[in-house]
Amino acid sequence: MELFELTIHDLRDKLRNKEVSSLEATESVLSRIAAVEPRVRAYLKVTADEARAAAKEADAALARGDGRPLLGVPVGVKDIILTSGVETTAASKILKGFIPTYDATVVQKLKAAGAVIIGKLNLDEFAMGSSTENSAYQVTHNPWDLERIPGGSSGGSAAAVAAGLCAGALGTDTGGSIRQPASCCGVVGIKPTYGRVSRYGVIAFASSLDQVGPIARDVRDAAIMLGVIAGHDPQDSTSVPQDVPDYTAAIGREVKGMKIGMPREYFAAGLDPEVEAAVKTALTKLEDMGCVVEEVSLPHAEYCVAAYYIIAPAEASSNLARYDGVRYGLRAPDGGLIGTYKKTRDQGFGPEVKRRILIGTYTLSAGYYDAYYLKACRVRTLIKQDYDRAFEKFDALVAPAMPMPPFKLGEKSDDPMAMYLSDILTLSCNLAGLPGMSIPCGFTASGLPIGMQIFAKHFHEESIFTLAHAYERETEWHKRRPALL
Repeated sequence: MELFELTIHDLRDKLRNKEVSSLEATESVLSRIAAVEPRVRAYLKVTADEARAAAKEADAALARGDGRPLLGVPVGVKDIILTSGVETTAASKILKGFIPTYDATVVQKLKAAGAVIIGKLNLDEFAMGSSTENSAYQVTHNPWDLERIPGGSSGGSAAAVAAGLCAGALGTDTGGSIRQPASCCGVVGIKPTYGRVSRYGVIAFASSLDQVGPIARDVRDAAIMLGVIAGHDPQDSTSVPQDVPDYTAAIGREVKGMKIGMPREYFAAGLDPEVEAAVKTALTKLEDMGCVVEEVSLPHAEYCVAAYYIIAPAEASSNLARYDGVRYGLRAPDGGLIGTYKKTRDQGFGPEVKRRILIGTYTLSAGYYDAYYLKACRVRTLIKQDYDRAFEKFDALVAPAMPMPPFKLGEKSDDPMAMYLSDILTLSCNLAGLPGMSIPCGFTASGLPIGMQIFAKHFHEESIFTLAHAYERETEWHKRRPALL
């Protein structure tokens, strides 16, 4: 097995045992990038020189017996997360050439844990999309089938992990943007509880929904990464001052007797038959392992898409008002202040971003705020209450992560509503602020990955890790790798 194929925990063991060096692992990943990145196109920027320097520092620390959790491990970062001295664009022309002067808190924590950052990963512009086709710079391809989407908006992160272009990656999840691409690419992705991970230094899309989380090859790797980046940050007013448990300690716990809810609304008409069969087979496996599986209803689930696509664009409209051609990023002068505003935003933003700004501005405008935005916020509360009631009885909920396997590139590009509906099973988790994970649970007859989604109550990520690892231990889906070479 090549070094670029190793999980984080396997590579970490080899590094600590002096079987390999961080520089060797980093060179293996960089060689893999050189070989397959032209076809996958997961990276917007590869920071090879900086990575080699960090790897050499890690090797020196390893020689001293340093035991930091990610010491010497090559990871990638979604390009919506600020990295000091390295261009950060959010995959938008309006931020082309923007060089941050500081690291986001999650990047600071990666570096403090000894991680080697390989580069910045592609995404849908400002994280607005479900396929990573909305990037202003390139389209990322699914490593399992290069003619299909890798999911979005963290498609670059998921594709990179699946293709061996990094050992793990950071993504962001506003309406499913970690879990949905993890499902599409056959890897593990977890969206933590809102407030569990700092958003300081993360370019905002929708501030009450955005959350940073890891994408990795297996559940243990995801637990290691989340343990590194989680925790209170006084620089983020939405960060919750709550102790972070050892997530790896939740792995291996007994699942017999755990009560699992199967949301009726997530198995409704429109769900792809192969996806439904794979997830129900996984639920049967959990029953065989001693879990108690029962159907549960989340009656307001049908309103998730409508509520999300009012709340998220409204917040995006406000957050993106700062890109005006004056302070930073693109500037397109046009004879005056208002003209410069208009020209800069017209040239700098792509079609999907403009669409969401227009929707958001409309729903926040006088006469429509109460009819749309306020009503959506009330529905959001009802959705959260549905989950609160469900978790009075169940330890976790299990459902498909995506209603269909990854579709072909360009298939839904001209139909925004069809694209939005690909997130229908992940949106409620963000609206309710819950933690959720996607793990591989099967493949279609044509070899495309299928993901199973696990929800738990607020700040109960440990329950997710326990259940996910128990299922993973009894199956082989997570061990499959795409045959790119």
